[in-house]
Amino acid sequence: MSTGPDEKAGGLTVEVVYATPAKQELIELEVQKGCTVAEAIEQSGIRQAFPELTIDPAAVGIFGRKVLLESPLRDGDRVEIYRPLQADPKETRRRRAGKS
Repeated sequence: MSTGPDEKAGGLTVEVVYATPAKQELIELEVQKGCTVAEAIEQSGIRQAFPELTIDPAAVGIFGRKVLLESPLRDGDRVEIYRPLQADPKETRRRRAGKS
């Protein structure tokens, strides 16, 4: 009987990523099967690299798709923590179009 990627001895391998304009961090870690997004963020220690980091429950995702903090992870998932936008993209485009 072979084991699939979700059944290896240590559990699941996932990544947690966060970036600011000055610094980015990608942390790979092993978590237990059934681990949630919130648990992976805590276990990653990412807050040590970014002490100012506040997790907005509406601003986390897996591979670019927003998910809930309670979402379970699968082997190979990349948990992304998003920052608030510095400027509204629609407003920025309007301003650029107005200068033409």
